[in-house]
Amino acid sequence: MNTPSKLLPLFFALILFLILSISLLNTDFSLFTAIKIICRRTYKPSHGLATTSNQRDRNIDHSSSISRAISPNISECFPAGLPSNAITDTDCCPSKPSFSKLIDFKDFASPNATPRVRRPFHLLDEEYIAKFEKGIALMKGLPDDDPRSFIQQAKVHCAYCNGAYHLYHPFQDTKLDIHRSWFFFPFHRWYIYFFERILGNLIGDPDFALPFWNWDSIEAMHMPSCFTNPNSSLFHELRNQKHLPPHVIDLNYAAGNVDVPSHQQVLYNLATMYKQMVLASTTELFMGSPFRLGDNPHPGIGSVEAAPHNTVHTWVGGADTPHHEDMGTFYTAARDPIFYGHHSNLDRMWAIWKTLGEGRREYSDQDWLDSEFFFYDENADFVRVKVRDCIDTKNLGYVYQDVDLAWLRTPPTSRKSKLLRQKKKAQVLSWKPRKLPLVLDSITSVIVKRPKKLRSREEKEEEEEVLVIEGIEFGSDKYVKFDVHVDDDEERLSDPDETEFVGSFVHLYHGHGHNISTSFKVGLSKVLENLEAEEDDDVLVTLVPRVGKGEVTLGNIKIEFIPREPKD
Repeated sequence: MNTPSKLLPLFFALILFLILSISLLNTDFSLFTAIKIICRRTYKPSHGLATTSNQRDRNIDHSSSISRAISPNISECFPAGLPSNAITDTDCCPSKPSFSKLIDFKDFASPNATPRVRRPFHLLDEEYIAKFEKGIALMKGLPDDDPRSFIQQAKVHCAYCNGAYHLYHPFQDTKLDIHRSWFFFPFHRWYIYFFERILGNLIGDPDFALPFWNWDSIEAMHMPSCFTNPNSSLFHELRNQKHLPPHVIDLNYAAGNVDVPSHQQVLYNLATMYKQMVLASTTELFMGSPFRLGDNPHPGIGSVEAAPHNTVHTWVGGADTPHHEDMGTFYTAARDPIFYGHHSNLDRMWAIWKTLGEGRREYSDQDWLDSEFFFYDENADFVRVKVRDCIDTKNLGYVYQDVDLAWLRTPPTSRKSKLLRQKKKAQVLSWKPRKLPLVLDSITSVIVKRPKKLRSREEKEEEEEVLVIEGIEFGSDKYVKFDVHVDDDEERLSDPDETEFVGSFVHLYHGHGHNISTSFKVGLSKVLENLEAEEDDDVLVTLVPRVGKGEVTLGNIKIEFIPREPKD
Protein backbone atom coordinates (compact mmCIF):
# COMPACT_ATOMS: atom_id res chain seq x y z
CA MET A 1 0.00 0.00 0.00
CA ASN A 2 1.30 3.45 -0.89
CA THR A 3 2.12 5.77 1.99
CA PRO A 4 1.42 9.53 1.98
CA SER A 5 5.16 10.29 2.07
CA LYS A 6 5.76 8.39 -1.15
CA LEU A 7 2.84 10.12 -2.78
CA LEU A 8 3.85 13.70 -1.95
CA PRO A 9 6.05 14.15 -5.07
CA LEU A 10 3.22 12.94 -7.27
CA PHE A 11 0.80 15.16 -5.39
CA PHE A 12 2.80 18.37 -5.99
CA ALA A 13 3.68 17.37 -9.55
CA LEU A 14 0.02 17.10 -10.33
CA ILE A 15 -0.67 20.49 -8.74
CA LEU A 16 2.04 22.06 -10.91
CA PHE A 17 0.61 20.38 -13.98
CA LEU A 18 -2.83 21.74 -13.23
CA ILE A 19 -1.57 25.26 -12.63
CA LEU A 20 0.18 25.23 -16.01
CA SER A 21 -2.84 23.85 -17.84
CA ILE A 22 -5.65 25.53 -15.93
CA SER A 23 -6.54 27.82 -18.84
CA LEU A 24 -7.38 24.76 -20.91
CA LEU A 25 -9.96 23.53 -18.44
CA ASN A 26 -13.59 24.43 -17.95
CA THR A 27 -13.96 27.95 -16.56
CA ASP A 28 -15.93 26.58 -13.60
CA PHE A 29 -13.02 24.28 -12.75
CA SER A 30 -11.11 26.12 -10.03
CA LEU A 31 -7.68 25.27 -8.62
CA PHE A 32 -9.39 24.39 -5.35
CA THR A 33 -11.54 21.89 -7.23
CA ALA A 34 -8.45 20.49 -8.94
CA ILE A 35 -6.74 19.89 -5.60
CA LYS A 36 -9.86 18.16 -4.28
CA ILE A 37 -9.86 15.84 -7.28
CA ILE A 38 -6.14 15.13 -6.82
CA CYS A 39 -6.79 14.21 -3.21
CA ARG A 40 -9.62 11.99 -4.27
CA ARG A 41 -7.54 10.24 -6.91
CA THR A 42 -4.26 10.03 -5.00
CA TYR A 43 -5.42 8.58 -1.70
CA LYS A 44 -7.61 5.97 -3.29
CA PRO A 45 -9.43 3.50 -1.04
CA SER A 46 -9.84 -0.19 -1.70
CA HIS A 47 -12.31 -1.39 -4.33
CA GLY A 48 -15.88 -2.52 -3.72
CA LEU A 49 -19.06 -0.45 -3.33
CA ALA A 50 -19.16 1.87 -0.36
CA THR A 51 -21.39 0.89 2.55
CA THR A 52 -20.56 3.66 5.02
CA SER A 53 -19.55 7.29 4.78
CA ASN A 54 -16.00 6.28 5.80
CA GLN A 55 -15.61 3.88 2.88
CA ARG A 56 -16.19 6.17 -0.05
CA ASP A 57 -15.02 5.77 -3.63
CA ARG A 58 -14.95 2.01 -3.55
CA ASN A 59 -15.71 0.10 -6.74
CA ILE A 60 -14.65 3.03 -8.92
CA ASP A 61 -12.03 2.58 -11.58
CA HIS A 62 -9.29 4.88 -10.32
CA SER A 63 -6.47 5.51 -12.72
CA SER A 64 -3.44 7.73 -12.82
CA SER A 65 -5.29 10.22 -15.03
CA ILE A 66 -7.64 12.71 -13.43
CA SER A 67 -11.15 11.67 -14.40
CA ARG A 68 -14.02 14.03 -13.71
CA ALA A 69 -16.75 11.54 -14.59
CA ILE A 70 -19.84 11.51 -12.40
CA SER A 71 -20.87 8.53 -10.29
CA PRO A 72 -23.58 8.87 -7.61
CA ASN A 73 -22.95 7.56 -4.12
CA ILE A 74 -25.98 5.25 -4.02
CA SER A 75 -24.89 3.79 -0.66
CA GLU A 76 -26.47 6.84 0.98
CA CYS A 77 -29.88 8.22 0.06
CA PHE A 78 -31.07 11.48 1.57
CA PRO A 79 -34.48 13.18 1.78
CA ALA A 80 -35.35 14.72 -1.56
CA GLY A 81 -35.38 18.48 -1.94
CA LEU A 82 -39.05 19.28 -2.53
CA PRO A 83 -41.12 22.47 -2.47
CA SER A 84 -42.56 23.19 0.98
CA ASN A 85 -46.14 22.43 -0.10
CA ALA A 86 -45.44 19.38 -2.25
CA ILE A 87 -48.18 16.73 -2.19
CA THR A 88 -45.74 13.97 -1.22
CA ASP A 89 -43.15 13.42 1.50
CA THR A 90 -39.41 13.77 1.02
CA ASP A 91 -38.64 10.03 1.07
CA CYS A 92 -38.12 8.98 -2.52
CA CYS A 93 -35.26 6.55 -1.92
CA PRO A 94 -35.59 3.35 -3.98
CA SER A 95 -35.05 -0.10 -2.49
CA LYS A 96 -31.64 -0.23 -0.85
CA PRO A 97 -29.27 -2.07 -3.17
CA SER A 98 -27.52 -5.31 -2.41
CA PHE A 99 -23.95 -4.21 -3.01
CA SER A 100 -22.59 -7.75 -2.94
CA LYS A 101 -24.68 -8.58 -6.01
CA LEU A 102 -23.78 -5.56 -8.11
CA ILE A 103 -23.19 -6.44 -11.76
CA ASP A 104 -21.87 -4.36 -14.63
CA PHE A 105 -24.10 -4.09 -17.66
CA LYS A 106 -23.02 -6.49 -20.40
CA ASP A 107 -26.35 -7.60 -21.84
CA PHE A 108 -25.81 -6.11 -25.28
CA ALA A 109 -27.97 -7.26 -28.15
CA SER A 110 -26.45 -9.59 -30.70
CA PRO A 111 -25.58 -7.81 -33.97
CA ASN A 112 -27.63 -10.43 -35.82
CA ALA A 113 -30.67 -10.23 -33.54
CA THR A 114 -33.91 -8.65 -34.72
CA PRO A 115 -34.35 -5.47 -32.66
CA ARG A 116 -37.51 -4.67 -30.77
CA VAL A 117 -39.47 -1.93 -32.52
CA ARG A 118 -40.95 0.88 -30.44
CA ARG A 119 -44.11 2.07 -32.15
CA PRO A 120 -46.36 5.13 -31.64
CA PHE A 121 -49.50 4.74 -29.55
CA HIS A 122 -51.79 6.04 -32.28
CA LEU A 123 -50.72 3.21 -34.62
CA LEU A 124 -51.05 0.37 -32.08
CA ASP A 125 -53.80 -2.22 -32.23
CA GLU A 126 -55.95 -3.11 -29.22
CA GLU A 127 -53.97 -6.28 -28.54
CA TYR A 128 -50.69 -4.43 -28.11
CA ILE A 129 -52.24 -1.75 -25.91
CA ALA A 130 -53.74 -4.55 -23.78
CA LYS A 131 -50.25 -6.00 -23.30
CA PHE A 132 -48.97 -2.63 -22.15
CA GLU A 133 -51.91 -2.24 -19.77
CA LYS A 134 -51.29 -5.71 -18.38
CA GLY A 135 -47.62 -4.98 -17.79
CA ILE A 136 -48.37 -1.75 -15.92
CA ALA A 137 -51.07 -3.52 -13.86
CA LEU A 138 -48.67 -6.31 -12.92
CA MET A 139 -45.98 -3.80 -12.03
CA LYS A 140 -48.44 -1.89 -9.83
CA GLY A 141 -49.42 -5.19 -8.20
CA LEU A 142 -45.92 -6.06 -7.03
CA PRO A 143 -45.09 -5.53 -3.35
CA ASP A 144 -44.10 -1.93 -2.68
CA ASP A 145 -40.61 -2.97 -1.58
CA ASP A 146 -39.95 -4.91 -4.81
CA PRO A 147 -37.45 -2.79 -6.78
CA ARG A 148 -39.37 -3.64 -9.97
CA SER A 149 -42.69 -2.32 -8.62
CA PHE A 150 -44.28 0.75 -10.17
CA ILE A 151 -43.82 2.85 -7.05
CA GLN A 152 -40.16 1.87 -6.71
CA GLN A 153 -39.53 2.70 -10.37
CA ALA A 154 -41.08 6.12 -9.77
CA LYS A 155 -38.80 6.63 -6.79
CA VAL A 156 -35.74 6.02 -8.96
CA HIS A 157 -36.63 9.05 -11.05
CA CYS A 158 -37.26 11.18 -7.97
CA ALA A 159 -33.96 10.14 -6.37
CA TYR A 160 -31.87 11.03 -9.43
CA CYS A 161 -33.75 14.26 -10.10
CA ASN A 162 -34.28 15.83 -6.69
CA GLY A 163 -30.98 15.48 -4.87
CA ALA A 164 -31.56 12.26 -2.90
CA TYR A 165 -28.22 10.99 -4.22
CA HIS A 166 -25.03 12.97 -3.69
CA LEU A 167 -21.61 12.58 -5.25
CA TYR A 168 -18.62 10.93 -3.59
CA HIS A 169 -16.21 12.55 -1.16
CA PRO A 170 -14.86 15.23 -1.43
CA PHE A 171 -17.93 16.35 -3.45
CA GLN A 172 -20.46 14.90 -1.02
CA ASP A 173 -22.27 18.23 -0.77
CA THR A 174 -23.13 18.15 -4.48
CA LYS A 175 -26.65 16.83 -4.99
CA LEU A 176 -27.09 14.93 -8.22
CA ASP A 177 -29.76 16.12 -10.65
CA ILE A 178 -29.63 14.68 -14.14
CA HIS A 179 -31.53 17.63 -15.64
CA ARG A 180 -30.11 20.81 -17.19
CA SER A 181 -26.90 19.13 -18.35
CA TRP A 182 -25.50 16.57 -20.79
CA PHE A 183 -26.90 13.73 -18.62
CA PHE A 184 -30.55 14.34 -19.50
CA PHE A 185 -30.69 12.06 -22.54
CA PRO A 186 -28.45 9.16 -21.42
CA PHE A 187 -29.99 8.84 -17.95
CA HIS A 188 -33.53 8.68 -19.30
CA ARG A 189 -32.52 6.26 -22.06
CA TRP A 190 -31.22 3.84 -19.44
CA TYR A 191 -34.17 4.47 -17.13
CA ILE A 192 -36.91 3.60 -19.62
CA TYR A 193 -34.78 0.76 -21.05
CA PHE A 194 -34.89 -1.10 -17.73
CA PHE A 195 -38.55 -0.16 -17.26
CA GLU A 196 -39.26 -1.73 -20.65
CA ARG A 197 -37.40 -4.91 -19.74
CA ILE A 198 -39.31 -5.24 -16.47
CA LEU A 199 -42.62 -4.89 -18.32
CA GLY A 200 -41.61 -7.50 -20.90
CA ASN A 201 -40.55 -9.93 -18.19
CA LEU A 202 -43.79 -9.52 -16.23
CA ILE A 203 -45.98 -10.26 -19.27
CA GLY A 204 -43.69 -13.05 -20.48
CA ASP A 205 -42.71 -11.28 -23.70
CA PRO A 206 -38.97 -10.48 -23.98
CA ASP A 207 -39.65 -8.79 -27.33
CA PHE A 208 -42.04 -6.24 -25.84
CA ALA A 209 -41.11 -2.68 -26.84
CA LEU A 210 -42.26 0.43 -25.01
CA PRO A 211 -44.60 2.53 -27.23
CA PHE A 212 -44.02 6.25 -27.68
CA TRP A 213 -46.38 9.20 -27.53
CA ASN A 214 -45.79 10.71 -30.96
CA TRP A 215 -46.66 14.32 -29.96
CA ASP A 216 -44.50 15.67 -32.80
CA SER A 217 -46.80 14.07 -35.38
CA ILE A 218 -49.92 15.91 -36.60
CA GLU A 219 -52.02 12.78 -36.08
CA ALA A 220 -50.90 12.35 -32.46
CA MET A 221 -50.87 15.88 -31.02
CA HIS A 222 -53.26 14.93 -28.23
CA MET A 223 -53.15 12.66 -25.22
CA PRO A 224 -53.40 9.00 -26.38
CA SER A 225 -56.95 7.82 -25.68
CA CYS A 226 -55.76 4.61 -23.98
CA PHE A 227 -54.63 6.74 -21.02
CA THR A 228 -58.11 8.17 -20.42
CA ASN A 229 -60.07 4.98 -19.63
CA PRO A 230 -60.86 5.03 -15.87
CA ASN A 231 -60.83 1.22 -15.83
CA SER A 232 -57.34 0.96 -17.30
CA SER A 233 -54.04 0.67 -15.42
CA LEU A 234 -52.88 3.56 -17.64
CA PHE A 235 -55.42 5.95 -16.14
CA HIS A 236 -54.20 8.58 -13.70
CA GLU A 237 -56.38 11.06 -11.83
CA LEU A 238 -53.82 13.86 -11.49
CA ARG A 239 -53.96 15.24 -15.01
CA ASN A 240 -55.26 18.51 -16.39
CA GLN A 241 -58.87 17.65 -17.24
CA LYS A 242 -59.03 20.46 -19.79
CA HIS A 243 -56.29 18.77 -21.82
CA LEU A 244 -57.94 15.41 -22.45
CA PRO A 245 -58.48 14.31 -26.06
CA PRO A 246 -59.19 15.72 -28.55
CA HIS A 247 -57.54 18.86 -27.11
CA VAL A 248 -54.39 19.64 -29.17
CA ILE A 249 -51.21 19.72 -27.13
CA ASP A 250 -49.13 22.89 -26.83
CA LEU A 251 -45.46 21.88 -27.17
CA ASN A 252 -44.35 25.27 -25.85
CA TYR A 253 -46.93 25.41 -23.08
CA ALA A 254 -46.90 27.75 -20.11
CA ALA A 255 -49.55 27.57 -17.41
CA GLY A 256 -52.12 30.22 -18.17
CA ASN A 257 -51.56 30.25 -21.93
CA VAL A 258 -54.59 31.32 -23.94
CA ASP A 259 -55.79 28.55 -26.22
CA VAL A 260 -55.57 29.14 -29.96
CA PRO A 261 -57.54 27.34 -32.69
CA SER A 262 -56.44 23.73 -33.17
CA HIS A 263 -55.08 24.24 -36.68
CA GLN A 264 -52.99 27.19 -35.47
CA GLN A 265 -51.67 25.19 -32.52
CA VAL A 266 -50.57 22.41 -34.86
CA LEU A 267 -48.55 24.93 -36.90
CA TYR A 268 -47.01 26.32 -33.73
CA ASN A 269 -46.04 22.82 -32.65
CA LEU A 270 -44.42 21.95 -35.97
CA ALA A 271 -42.37 25.16 -35.91
CA THR A 272 -41.35 24.48 -32.32
CA MET A 273 -40.08 21.03 -33.27
CA TYR A 274 -38.15 22.48 -36.22
CA LYS A 275 -36.43 25.01 -33.98
CA GLN A 276 -35.61 22.54 -31.21
CA MET A 277 -34.32 19.82 -33.55
CA VAL A 278 -33.01 21.48 -36.71
CA LEU A 279 -31.74 24.83 -35.41
CA ALA A 280 -30.09 23.13 -32.40
CA SER A 281 -27.36 21.88 -34.69
CA THR A 282 -24.50 21.54 -32.20
CA THR A 283 -24.09 18.89 -29.53
CA GLU A 284 -24.23 21.33 -26.64
CA LEU A 285 -27.31 23.16 -27.94
CA PHE A 286 -29.22 19.90 -28.28
CA MET A 287 -27.92 17.71 -25.46
CA GLY A 288 -27.15 20.30 -22.78
CA SER A 289 -23.90 21.60 -21.32
CA PRO A 290 -21.10 19.52 -19.72
CA PHE A 291 -21.27 18.68 -16.01
CA ARG A 292 -18.13 17.17 -14.50
CA LEU A 293 -16.85 16.78 -10.96
CA GLY A 294 -16.32 20.22 -9.49
CA ASP A 295 -18.62 22.00 -11.97
CA ASN A 296 -21.84 23.88 -11.42
CA PRO A 297 -24.33 20.96 -11.33
CA HIS A 298 -26.83 22.92 -13.48
CA PRO A 299 -24.64 24.15 -16.36
CA GLY A 300 -27.26 24.53 -19.07
CA ILE A 301 -30.36 22.92 -20.54
CA GLY A 302 -30.59 21.42 -24.02
CA SER A 303 -33.20 22.51 -26.57
CA VAL A 304 -35.57 19.54 -26.41
CA GLU A 305 -35.27 19.24 -22.64
CA ALA A 306 -36.60 22.81 -22.29
CA ALA A 307 -39.43 22.24 -24.78
CA PRO A 308 -41.19 19.94 -25.43
CA HIS A 309 -39.89 17.94 -22.44
CA ASN A 310 -40.60 20.41 -19.65
CA THR A 311 -43.61 21.94 -21.37
CA VAL A 312 -45.39 18.61 -21.98
CA HIS A 313 -44.81 17.66 -18.34
CA THR A 314 -46.66 20.81 -17.26
CA TRP A 315 -49.37 20.48 -19.93
CA VAL A 316 -50.28 16.99 -18.67
CA GLY A 317 -49.93 17.68 -14.93
CA GLY A 318 -52.91 18.42 -12.71
CA ALA A 319 -54.19 22.00 -12.82
CA ASP A 320 -55.47 21.84 -9.23
CA THR A 321 -52.37 20.53 -7.44
CA PRO A 322 -49.79 22.93 -5.92
CA HIS A 323 -47.12 22.34 -8.57
CA HIS A 324 -49.00 20.56 -11.37
CA GLU A 325 -48.32 17.17 -9.80
CA ASP A 326 -47.97 14.45 -10.77
CA MET A 327 -46.50 14.95 -14.26
CA GLY A 328 -45.70 18.62 -13.73
CA THR A 329 -42.91 17.98 -11.21
CA PHE A 330 -39.93 15.67 -11.43
CA TYR A 331 -40.40 14.19 -7.97
CA THR A 332 -43.81 12.70 -8.86
CA ALA A 333 -43.80 12.63 -12.68
CA ALA A 334 -42.99 8.92 -13.00
CA ARG A 335 -46.12 8.02 -11.00
CA ASP A 336 -48.16 8.69 -14.12
CA PRO A 337 -47.89 5.87 -16.73
CA ILE A 338 -47.95 8.45 -19.53
CA PHE A 339 -44.49 9.56 -18.35
CA TYR A 340 -42.93 6.52 -20.02
CA GLY A 341 -44.61 7.12 -23.38
CA HIS A 342 -43.52 10.76 -23.18
CA HIS A 343 -39.91 9.83 -22.51
CA SER A 344 -39.87 7.10 -25.11
CA ASN A 345 -40.58 9.83 -27.68
CA LEU A 346 -37.92 12.09 -26.17
CA ASP A 347 -35.43 9.24 -26.52
CA ARG A 348 -36.58 8.94 -30.14
CA MET A 349 -35.72 12.64 -30.61
CA TRP A 350 -32.10 11.83 -29.71
CA ALA A 351 -32.06 9.04 -32.29
CA ILE A 352 -33.58 11.29 -34.97
CA TRP A 353 -31.37 14.31 -34.24
CA LYS A 354 -28.24 12.38 -35.23
CA THR A 355 -29.68 11.75 -38.70
CA LEU A 356 -30.23 15.43 -39.56
CA GLY A 357 -26.74 16.10 -40.94
CA GLU A 358 -24.33 18.98 -40.32
CA GLY A 359 -21.92 16.72 -38.42
CA ARG A 360 -24.33 15.94 -35.57
CA ARG A 361 -22.97 13.47 -33.05
CA GLU A 362 -22.86 12.89 -29.32
CA TYR A 363 -20.14 14.06 -27.01
CA SER A 364 -16.93 12.05 -27.23
CA ASP A 365 -15.65 13.43 -23.92
CA GLN A 366 -14.37 10.64 -21.66
CA ASP A 367 -15.89 12.24 -18.57
CA TRP A 368 -19.32 11.94 -20.19
CA LEU A 369 -18.75 8.47 -21.56
CA ASP A 370 -17.44 7.10 -18.25
CA SER A 371 -20.16 8.56 -16.03
CA GLU A 372 -22.30 5.97 -14.25
CA PHE A 373 -25.86 5.28 -13.11
CA PHE A 374 -27.41 2.36 -11.23
CA PHE A 375 -30.68 0.53 -11.89
CA TYR A 376 -32.52 -2.69 -11.12
CA ASP A 377 -33.23 -5.00 -14.05
CA GLU A 378 -36.12 -7.40 -14.70
CA ASN A 379 -34.58 -9.99 -12.36
CA ALA A 380 -34.21 -7.43 -9.55
CA ASP A 381 -30.44 -7.53 -10.09
CA PHE A 382 -28.59 -4.33 -9.26
CA VAL A 383 -26.83 -3.10 -12.41
CA ARG A 384 -24.21 -0.43 -12.98
CA VAL A 385 -24.28 1.22 -16.42
CA LYS A 386 -22.11 3.74 -18.21
CA VAL A 387 -23.16 6.47 -20.60
CA ARG A 388 -20.92 5.04 -23.34
CA ASP A 389 -22.97 1.85 -23.51
CA CYS A 390 -26.31 3.46 -24.40
CA ILE A 391 -25.34 5.64 -27.35
CA ASP A 392 -26.53 3.18 -30.02
CA THR A 393 -30.06 1.89 -29.38
CA LYS A 394 -29.37 -1.17 -31.54
CA ASN A 395 -26.79 -2.29 -28.98
CA LEU A 396 -29.63 -2.20 -26.45
CA GLY A 397 -31.83 -4.22 -28.78
CA TYR A 398 -34.39 -1.68 -29.97
CA VAL A 399 -35.18 0.83 -32.72
CA TYR A 400 -38.05 3.22 -33.47
CA GLN A 401 -40.67 2.83 -36.14
CA ASP A 402 -40.28 5.44 -38.87
CA VAL A 403 -43.04 8.02 -38.81
CA ASP A 404 -43.50 11.03 -41.09
CA LEU A 405 -41.65 14.09 -39.77
CA ALA A 406 -43.87 16.93 -40.94
CA TRP A 407 -41.91 19.39 -38.80
CA LEU A 408 -38.85 18.91 -41.01
CA ARG A 409 -40.85 20.61 -43.76
CA THR A 410 -42.20 23.40 -41.56
CA PRO A 411 -39.49 25.98 -40.87
CA PRO A 412 -40.51 29.21 -39.17
CA THR A 413 -40.98 32.27 -41.32
CA SER A 414 -40.87 36.03 -40.72
CA ARG A 415 -43.79 38.36 -41.31
CA LYS A 416 -41.83 41.52 -40.55
CA SER A 417 -39.82 43.50 -43.06
CA LYS A 418 -36.12 44.09 -42.61
CA LEU A 419 -36.83 47.81 -42.55
CA LEU A 420 -39.19 47.45 -39.60
CA ARG A 421 -36.69 45.32 -37.69
CA GLN A 422 -33.93 47.89 -38.24
CA LYS A 423 -36.25 50.67 -37.09
CA LYS A 424 -37.09 48.86 -33.85
CA LYS A 425 -33.41 48.17 -33.19
CA ALA A 426 -32.57 51.85 -33.68
CA GLN A 427 -35.27 52.79 -31.18
CA VAL A 428 -33.78 50.54 -28.52
CA LEU A 429 -30.32 51.92 -29.19
CA SER A 430 -31.67 55.42 -28.50
CA TRP A 431 -33.12 54.38 -25.12
CA LYS A 432 -31.24 54.37 -21.87
CA PRO A 433 -30.06 50.75 -21.85
CA ARG A 434 -30.94 48.45 -18.97
CA LYS A 435 -27.85 47.31 -17.14
CA LEU A 436 -27.01 43.69 -16.44
CA PRO A 437 -27.55 41.89 -14.18
CA LEU A 438 -31.27 42.60 -14.18
CA VAL A 439 -34.45 41.21 -12.68
CA LEU A 440 -36.76 39.96 -15.42
CA ASP A 441 -39.96 41.61 -14.20
CA SER A 442 -41.29 42.80 -17.56
CA ILE A 443 -40.67 42.52 -21.30
CA THR A 444 -37.05 43.60 -21.69
CA SER A 445 -34.99 44.37 -24.80
CA VAL A 446 -31.21 44.67 -24.91
CA ILE A 447 -28.67 45.17 -27.67
CA VAL A 448 -26.00 42.45 -27.87
CA LYS A 449 -22.81 43.02 -29.87
CA ARG A 450 -21.69 40.37 -32.38
CA PRO A 451 -17.99 39.48 -32.20
CA LYS A 452 -18.02 38.56 -35.90
CA LYS A 453 -20.25 39.25 -38.87
CA LEU A 454 -20.41 38.25 -42.54
CA ARG A 455 -18.86 34.86 -41.80
CA SER A 456 -17.87 32.64 -44.70
CA ARG A 457 -19.66 29.39 -45.49
CA GLU A 458 -16.68 27.46 -44.12
CA GLU A 459 -16.80 29.38 -40.84
CA LYS A 460 -20.51 28.67 -40.50
CA GLU A 461 -19.94 24.98 -41.14
CA GLU A 462 -17.30 24.86 -38.44
CA GLU A 463 -18.98 27.00 -35.77
CA GLU A 464 -22.52 27.93 -34.77
CA GLU A 465 -23.23 31.50 -33.69
CA VAL A 466 -24.90 31.16 -30.31
CA LEU A 467 -26.81 33.54 -28.07
CA VAL A 468 -25.78 32.86 -24.46
CA ILE A 469 -27.83 33.98 -21.47
CA GLU A 470 -25.74 33.23 -18.40
CA GLY A 471 -26.16 33.71 -14.70
CA ILE A 472 -29.86 32.81 -14.80
CA GLU A 473 -30.73 32.64 -11.09
CA PHE A 474 -34.00 31.75 -9.36
CA GLY A 475 -35.33 29.74 -6.44
CA SER A 476 -35.46 25.99 -6.98
CA ASP A 477 -39.11 25.97 -5.88
CA LYS A 478 -40.15 28.35 -8.66
CA TYR A 479 -41.88 27.57 -11.93
CA VAL A 480 -40.14 29.75 -14.52
CA LYS A 481 -40.62 30.30 -18.23
CA PHE A 482 -39.40 33.14 -20.41
CA ASP A 483 -39.35 33.43 -24.19
CA VAL A 484 -36.46 34.78 -26.24
CA HIS A 485 -36.94 36.86 -29.40
CA VAL A 486 -34.32 38.28 -31.78
CA ASP A 487 -34.77 41.51 -33.78
CA ASP A 488 -38.45 41.58 -32.87
CA ASP A 489 -41.03 44.24 -32.02
CA GLU A 490 -42.09 44.49 -28.36
CA GLU A 491 -45.43 45.93 -29.43
CA ARG A 492 -46.18 43.03 -31.74
CA LEU A 493 -44.18 40.03 -30.60
CA SER A 494 -43.79 37.15 -33.03
CA ASP A 495 -45.70 33.90 -32.59
CA PRO A 496 -44.00 30.48 -32.09
CA ASP A 497 -44.10 29.80 -35.85
CA GLU A 498 -42.14 32.95 -36.68
CA THR A 499 -38.38 33.27 -37.04
CA GLU A 500 -37.90 36.04 -34.48
CA PHE A 501 -39.20 33.76 -31.70
CA VAL A 502 -36.01 31.74 -31.14
CA GLY A 503 -36.63 29.73 -27.97
CA SER A 504 -37.92 29.40 -24.41
CA PHE A 505 -36.22 28.78 -21.09
CA VAL A 506 -38.37 26.54 -18.88
CA HIS A 507 -37.85 25.34 -15.31
CA LEU A 508 -40.40 23.20 -13.46
CA TYR A 509 -41.08 23.28 -9.74
CA HIS A 510 -38.20 21.33 -8.32
CA GLY A 511 -36.92 21.82 -4.80
CA HIS A 512 -36.93 24.14 -1.84
CA GLY A 513 -34.46 26.23 0.09
CA HIS A 514 -31.74 26.87 -2.48
CA ASN A 515 -31.08 28.93 -5.56
CA ILE A 516 -30.23 27.61 -9.00
CA SER A 517 -27.72 29.28 -11.28
CA THR A 518 -27.69 28.10 -14.87
CA SER A 519 -27.45 29.24 -18.50
CA PHE A 520 -29.45 29.05 -21.71
CA LYS A 521 -28.12 28.90 -25.27
CA VAL A 522 -29.84 29.36 -28.62
CA GLY A 523 -28.41 28.89 -32.10
CA LEU A 524 -28.49 32.01 -34.30
CA SER A 525 -26.75 31.18 -37.58
CA LYS A 526 -29.84 30.19 -39.58
CA VAL A 527 -31.97 32.75 -37.75
CA LEU A 528 -29.76 35.64 -38.85
CA GLU A 529 -29.65 34.28 -42.40
CA ASN A 530 -33.44 34.17 -42.55
CA LEU A 531 -33.71 37.68 -41.09
CA GLU A 532 -31.09 39.05 -43.52
CA ALA A 533 -29.17 40.29 -40.50
CA GLU A 534 -25.76 38.73 -41.12
CA GLU A 535 -24.22 42.14 -41.84
CA ASP A 536 -25.49 43.67 -38.61
CA ASP A 537 -23.06 44.66 -35.86
CA ASP A 538 -25.47 43.58 -33.14
CA VAL A 539 -28.76 41.84 -32.44
CA LEU A 540 -31.78 43.02 -30.52
CA VAL A 541 -32.68 40.45 -27.85
CA THR A 542 -36.15 40.67 -26.29
CA LEU A 543 -36.94 38.61 -23.19
CA VAL A 544 -40.58 37.93 -22.35
CA PRO A 545 -41.42 36.54 -18.89
CA ARG A 546 -44.34 34.11 -19.16
CA VAL A 547 -44.24 32.47 -15.71
CA GLY A 548 -42.28 33.62 -12.66
CA LYS A 549 -42.25 37.32 -13.53
CA GLY A 550 -39.82 39.09 -11.18
CA GLU A 551 -38.47 35.76 -9.85
CA VAL A 552 -35.50 35.51 -12.24
CA THR A 553 -32.22 37.41 -12.35
CA LEU A 554 -30.14 37.43 -15.54
CA GLY A 555 -26.40 37.94 -15.19
CA ASN A 556 -25.19 38.52 -18.74
CA ILE A 557 -26.14 38.14 -22.40
CA LYS A 558 -23.53 37.63 -25.08
CA ILE A 559 -22.76 35.87 -28.35
CA GLU A 560 -20.27 33.01 -28.65
CA PHE A 561 -19.18 30.67 -31.42
CA ILE A 562 -19.47 26.97 -30.60
CA PRO A 563 -17.82 24.24 -32.73
CA ARG A 564 -20.43 22.11 -34.50
CA GLU A 565 -18.56 18.95 -33.57
CA PRO A 566 -17.54 18.60 -29.91
CA LYS A 567 -13.84 18.38 -29.20
CA ASP A 568 -12.48 15.09 -27.84
